[in-house]
Amino acid sequence: MSLNVFVTGGASGIGYGIAEYLAKDGHHIVVADINPTAAKSAAQQLTDAGYSAQAVDVDVCNAEQVAALPSRLGGTKVDVLVNNAGVQHVARIEDFPAEKWQQLINIMLVGPALLTQTFLPDMRSRNFGRIINIGSIHSLVASPFKSAYVAAKHGLLGFAKTVALETGDCNVTINTLCPAYVKTPLVEKQIAAQAKENNLTEEQVVNEIMLQPMPKKAFISVEELGATAQFLISEHARNITGQTMVLDGGWVAR
Repeated sequence: MSLNVFVTGGASGIGYGIAEYLAKDGHHIVVADINPTAAKSAAQQLTDAGYSAQAVDVDVCNAEQVAALPSRLGGTKVDVLVNNAGVQHVARIEDFPAEKWQQLINIMLVGPALLTQTFLPDMRSRNFGRIINIGSIHSLVASPFKSAYVAAKHGLLGFAKTVALETGDCNVTINTLCPAYVKTPLVEKQIAAQAKENNLTEEQVVNEIMLQPMPKKAFISVEELGATAQFLISEHARNITGQTMVLDGGWVAR
């Protein structure tokens, strides 16, 4: 069954990786991004490869823009919402700019709530919907200098559990994927920022900070995330909801 999959932050990184994986599985992808040029380029890449895709630009923090999405998408009904849009800022709490703290919470916690509000009524009316939040290992543990990111990602778990309770009466599920580090442009920037903050080389950051807690000592691939998302949107996962799907190489087993 081909589904319409709406992916925020879908123009690059984890978002594009999941979009491409699900496109290869025959689903129609709506690449949503705050950057309209990037969204169109990513959707074009998918269509050039023979897959089905379209682009839409949206600021997930803007309630009016988010509420207008169903009408802007025309006849494309959203079956699967992937809340992926995210940013990072690394700083000690004493030095963390207030507006940056607010921005991270808005993008990664308020945004998913607004998008769920927008698409859930139609999912409920058609008795089918899948919502997948892209959390992080930082939904479960903390790292220094990432207070806003950790707070937002922890919040996603509580949000998912609440919506799972509210959608128990219909065939809608909501779950949160929590990977350890995935090698994306965002993580590449984190490596550089952490190196500066800790006075280490980038190689030391990877080995001594990022991969050190993982028994398997490996970055998570976007293919692993795509395959997990593929399972969660299937009929076989209809009773998996409110769950935290952890892909962490054994990190939280410690």
